[in-house]
Amino acid sequence: MIYIDTGSCDVYYNFGCEHYFADKKTFDDTVFLFWRTSPTIMVGKYQNVAEEINIPYVKEHNINIVRRMSGGGTIYTDMGGWQFTFIDKNTENVIEFRRYISPVIDALASFGIKAEFNGRNDLCINGKKISGNAQYRLGNSIIHHGSLLFNTDIESMVNATTVDSYKIISKSIKSIRDRVANISEYTVDSKGQSIDIQPEDFKEAMVSSILSGAKRSEVYDITHEDDVCIKALADSKFNNWESIYGSNPRFNIERSARFEGGKIVFKLDVIHGKIESASVYGDFFSILDAADITAALKGCAYSREAVYDAFVRNGMKDAIYKISIEDIAEMIAD
Repeated sequence: MIYIDTGSCDVYYNFGCEHYFADKKTFDDTVFLFWRTSPTIMVGKYQNVAEEINIPYVKEHNINIVRRMSGGGTIYTDMGGWQFTFIDKNTENVIEFRRYISPVIDALASFGIKAEFNGRNDLCINGKKISGNAQYRLGNSIIHHGSLLFNTDIESMVNATTVDSYKIISKSIKSIRDRVANISEYTVDSKGQSIDIQPEDFKEAMVSSILSGAKRSEVYDITHEDDVCIKALADSKFNNWESIYGSNPRFNIERSARFEGGKIVFKLDVIHGKIESASVYGDFFSILDAADITAALKGCAYSREAVYDAFVRNGMKDAIYKISIEDIAEMIAD
């Protein structure tokens, strides 16, 4: 097994590392990464960003958004959590989790933690989820990666992934508390006494345990040439609008609100993150036909900023009585 310390808490760089060592610079042995990120929402390959996250909260709190190359659900992670990655050369088109989850279970056992694989893609303690896992193929490599909730901010997790969560925050946290747990709540010493472990110490122990369980292990240091390529992959594959929003599946959405000038309703057809068609109705007043209002949206990115800019470009700043284009843009795309 070859261990690589990415030396970064940038989620785009770390996913760039996965891509690089799976496709550009490969090894005959298993590559192992153990990393973490600043607060981040990771959306699955087949998910719709608009339906999975609370965009206003995420923007206000400078939370990163990234789309994984693997399937599965949306997760929140921060500096209190860890991610692990295994990269293997493999030509079989099979998803198999247990091979990569087993060494993680064994490593957790060194902290007195009895974690169990739930048979799909999660690791649990006493029925509570502490880890989600996913796999994907890239070239001749299989990439298995997973999250570990060590001391993650559960409140931020709820706020970032639940639209209008401020209305139901206490209920949401209780619900999530019933289903997830932080590993730090279960760490004990050899006598079964609860112990306080720092995230960095947890990482060192986990890496040491996983490497010691391999037939052979070595450490590979990222070179300057590697770093340049990884950063390029981070930007081209992960840290851009097209990768995050352009990969959204087609969806229809209805947005409505009542303002001083009346009620206005938009129905939108969104394809690959852009508005393909729209209709508008309500009891508002305007100097424009409905077709003129909706024409401004065709081809526009589904975001508050893009909608606002589209209305400005089309001269609609004061076209709707007592309803500002700022309010409309916020209503349409949060």
